[in-house]
Amino acid sequence: MADENEYMVESKIPGASILKRGKVRDIWEIEGNRNLLAIVTSDGISAFDVVLPTSIPGKGMVLNQLSKFWMNYLEDIVPNHLYKTADSSNIFSFSSELRDRVATVKKATVIPFECIVRGHMSGSFWKEYLNEWPDRSYVNILGHYLRPNLRESEEFPAPIFTPSTKSEEGHDMNLSYNGMVENLRMWLYGHSEIRDIVSAEVLAQTLRSTSIALYLAGKEYALKRGIIIADTKFEFGFVGDQLTLIDEVLTPDSSRFWPVDSYRAGGPQKSLDKQYVRDWLVKKAKWNGKLPAPKLPKQVVEKTSEKYIEIFNRLTK
Repeated sequence: MADENEYMVESKIPGASILKRGKVRDIWEIEGNRNLLAIVTSDGISAFDVVLPTSIPGKGMVLNQLSKFWMNYLEDIVPNHLYKTADSSNIFSFSSELRDRVATVKKATVIPFECIVRGHMSGSFWKEYLNEWPDRSYVNILGHYLRPNLRESEEFPAPIFTPSTKSEEGHDMNLSYNGMVENLRMWLYGHSEIRDIVSAEVLAQTLRSTSIALYLAGKEYALKRGIIIADTKFEFGFVGDQLTLIDEVLTPDSSRFWPVDSYRAGGPQKSLDKQYVRDWLVKKAKWNGKLPAPKLPKQVVEKTSEKYIEIFNRLTK
């Protein structure tokens, strides 16, 4: 267990300038290299769109290295933004503290949507289903028609795609597929270089089919290691005219991971992801989501760190 002072919360890269500090990632650019960025993943943790005042040792390394692992594994499905070259270490000067937390990536025009794929009934989708279910012969959630009497954590016959907006501030907004098309059409008006090569309809179809293909490939791999990927989110951008997978991929921040040997449909599951922290905040701390967020106790920090490291080892070793 690292001392709190040893957590990496805010990165520094000599000779580079900060472009953006996000909830758990810092994005750096360097003079003379307009096409590349350095993304540093910290040990910070957020929940319900709020950065918590407590960090999780080892978390930044897990998110960064696991994303790199998946991007390499899935690159036959879609290109990713990782910059791969023998001399990439000469582009940015990385300290030993940063080396396992940093990714050198190609700069992309970010598509401002989260492409969420759900294989099981869980999370916010389950809550919305419960609200819509009573006294209905079927449930329509974001254009997905579902039968009544589904159980929490039950597997869907096929994965479903439930996109959302990606807001810089405030909460993301869930969208139907048709709603995504309309939002993409508006976004493309401001990006004529992309509008010239793809329509909103074709881009939405490609984002949906690519996201589901990525999810199915990841799910098949993880099942062989005793892990169910219940749901996840992907983000994409354009590098030139090429659709590109960006940000994080199949991490415990962006996905729900359940051990196969303890899975039972009909209730919440044992998890190896951020759900453990969310559950503590709601059930134990009784937090209403407003600032200030509560500090996580030592045992929750330690258990969360163990879960992140366990899922990393189970998926990559």
